[in-house]
Amino acid sequence: MESAADIVRLAIDRARAAGAYQVDAALSESESFESRVRGREIDFVKQSAERGLGIRVFTGGRWGLSTASTRTADLARDVVARTAADAVALARATAADPCAGLPESGFAAETPDLELFEPRDRPFDPATRIGAARAAEASARATDPRIGDSEGSQVDSSYGSVVYGNSAGFLGEYASARHSLMAEALARGEGSQGMQRDAWFTSSRRWDGLEPGDAVGRRAAERALRRLGARKVPTQEAPVIFDAWTAASLVRMLAGCASGYAIYRGASFLAGKLGLAVASPEVTIVDDPLLRGGLGSRPFDGEGLPSRRNVLVQNGRLATYLLDTYSARKLGLRSTGSAARFGGATTTNLWLEPGKRTPEEIIASTPRGLYVTELIGSGFNAVTGDYSRGAAGVWIENGELTHPVEEITIAGNLGAMLRDVDAIGNDLLWLGATAAPTVRIARMTIAGQ
Repeated sequence: MESAADIVRLAIDRARAAGAYQVDAALSESESFESRVRGREIDFVKQSAERGLGIRVFTGGRWGLSTASTRTADLARDVVARTAADAVALARATAADPCAGLPESGFAAETPDLELFEPRDRPFDPATRIGAARAAEASARATDPRIGDSEGSQVDSSYGSVVYGNSAGFLGEYASARHSLMAEALARGEGSQGMQRDAWFTSSRRWDGLEPGDAVGRRAAERALRRLGARKVPTQEAPVIFDAWTAASLVRMLAGCASGYAIYRGASFLAGKLGLAVASPEVTIVDDPLLRGGLGSRPFDGEGLPSRRNVLVQNGRLATYLLDTYSARKLGLRSTGSAARFGGATTTNLWLEPGKRTPEEIIASTPRGLYVTELIGSGFNAVTGDYSRGAAGVWIENGELTHPVEEITIAGNLGAMLRDVDAIGNDLLWLGATAAPTVRIARMTIAGQ
């Protein structure tokens, strides 16, 4: 039986034989398990496995290259050869682009062990995973009599491997895993308090890196209970504090605007601002694919270039864009090792550097404002930076959390919001591949009654 590396080499050879000037190929294989428990019942159990070979070719020459991609799940030699030839035929039918093509050099020379999976976690043990979901569900319901129902507790485990190679001679591979557990609780209040829902989750490269199921369920229940009796507040301008969970969305938005593709298309308010102050001096944002065990870690990027740490924002100044080879050529820059497989730039482990103050200290120093615990909708214009989203949270008076708030909208401009960051917490929270601590923005519009 041919190895994954042999199949990738075959795809490259057949594409070159069909007339490709350059080619890269990636064979990915994955397996997954997921289950959800609601009450004492198991809603579902799913197991799946899949594999696929993607082939990207470039045809043409000195005046530019045309590109096309094809994919197959059938790895028989004749099918691989036909898929490669089809990619070449498609590329010849597309327009040439002087910026297209593989990196010229600098491919990864080694594949560091980033501890992206624990071999003892495979094969996935259904009983252990369903047991964790049951523990989360039971804990949520036992937290308080007002937790009478839930949307369920779900557990997921996945394992995958990728072998990537190209016609420039690079061939590399790595494997990774991801596990997660989430609980979503429903709280029923008395009288006019109505019903509220909220959730909590945990994720890790290792099964034993997850929070215990009972802790996940309890956190979900506590968050739901905190929202009982929520009401609107009058429309006003006031400080807004994003908790660590919701603050991560601001970091993701900024990174999207720093993508080389958004920049060269003029579809980002950060275009032309490289090296300029775009945020408060307190703000430093890092993207680092080399964190051991990081949920976004990888030893090389989607083009075979070595992974590297990139500081997007350094003490408020925009230090770099996120670039693959294509977007770097469009901008006259160099790749930052941020390529997604077969096109585009992507983040890896992305975070806002924490500050020194606790969330409690930040709240206590806020005379009046909003503490945000949930964001709703996606009202953001990357071109202008205009920001408007539904929100829920807790109102602050005299430095204390007073009552829950819902059915409001918070609005501003992301550029102004970043410049108005006046406090950053020390509670950096990793719930995925993007993380942030608590963040306070000095002034935003809060639309309520």
